[in-house]
Amino acid sequence: MTRLAVPEWGRAPVGPQGFSVAQAEALVAAARGHPLGGADGSGIVSDHRHYLQARQMVGVLAAPGCSLEILPKVDPDAPHEDMPTVRRRLVALLDLALGLDIGAGAATAMGWGAGNLLEILIRIFADRLLVETRRGLPRRYLPHEDDLSALRGRLDVTRQFTHHAVRPDRLACRYDQLSSDLPLLQVMKAAVLALRRLSRAPDTQRLLDELRFVLAGVSDIPLSSLPWDRVSIDRTNRRWESLFALARLLVRRDWQSTSASAGGGEGVALLFAMNDLFEAAVAALLRQDLAGSGIDVVAQGGLRYCLGDWRGDEDCTGHLFQTRPDILLRRDGEVVAIVDTKWKSLSGDPLDRRKGVGQADVYQMMAYARLYRCDRLMLLYPARPGSGGAVVREFGMDGGRELLVLGQVDMSGSLDDARTGLSGLVAGMLSPLAT
Repeated sequence: MTRLAVPEWGRAPVGPQGFSVAQAEALVAAARGHPLGGADGSGIVSDHRHYLQARQMVGVLAAPGCSLEILPKVDPDAPHEDMPTVRRRLVALLDLALGLDIGAGAATAMGWGAGNLLEILIRIFADRLLVETRRGLPRRYLPHEDDLSALRGRLDVTRQFTHHAVRPDRLACRYDQLSSDLPLLQVMKAAVLALRRLSRAPDTQRLLDELRFVLAGVSDIPLSSLPWDRVSIDRTNRRWESLFALARLLVRRDWQSTSASAGGGEGVALLFAMNDLFEAAVAALLRQDLAGSGIDVVAQGGLRYCLGDWRGDEDCTGHLFQTRPDILLRRDGEVVAIVDTKWKSLSGDPLDRRKGVGQADVYQMMAYARLYRCDRLMLLYPARPGSGGAVVREFGMDGGRELLVLGQVDMSGSLDDARTGLSGLVAGMLSPLAT
């Protein structure tokens, strides 16, 4: 088994020191099968004959006999980063962005020697599911129909006088029976069976085998037919909510694709776009920080259109070129600030007045200021580890009083530190003294 780990945009060698040609071709084929890969898989990895180059995706791509783990490039200036540390940061980012509530489970999984992101998440899922099943499986009364020798529940008159007209010893009964064969547990069992084929860690395999035995009374449902939409989370099973989110992450095609065989690990892809993760994590931190302040945090909202039909004597109503700002901050329905996140590094050159900001990004923010009548805007970038959150530069827009802030937030340390940094950035941007 050849296992390599590279950072975003990193190169995995093809040859004696890396993947074989056949393995590289299998990895590219797995990338083509993923929704993020594009027609030729180059959205995830590009084949350069002597090496595979990762793109701005993170996660695990696996094929027969090999796997490629792509980790975030937290510090662009560091030639080599500590992989376990970066992996731990990525798990924390996933936890925050996707609401998995895995907490200390990640440290436990890493302590057991889980070798890559996929194995870590499988181990966390197995540990948490085993804890919940030992606390008791959720049960509900489900309707049943059966032909019995004694009446149970209610008599199904129609079926009784059609199917059993000449069998008075058989009664067509309808009754409710307490059962654990619920959509939620059907999803859990399907996840256990699928992950058992993928896991390569003996301890994790043992846990999944135990879970398969515990869930033996639950129906086996194929992954393609799982009742995701019929899973109901309420006060009786609230403790299963984040576990359900983790199962959905691991076995649903939103993030993962698989054509796994009994050998395990074949054709697996668990991948995330870092731009999306960074945006979701920032939105989650802002919600925590601004809770109770009267400011609502709306991710991927707005949805206003840029252009419409021109009539000259009346205001235009847009219906073409819809906008979707990353994060809107609203107070009483009014947009008070717009934050757009960019997972890339700003220029550290003190002579670069633009700080490496893309011109298209500036045009986009100017359009947001006009469409949403908002004069406080921020382009937010990741900071280098240890530098904390800071305002890099403030710009005004020609002919107006709109403020465009270039901000950085350090996501490499604790999430509390990141939230504190974001809090300072937002408070400064919203302050009436900001110029």
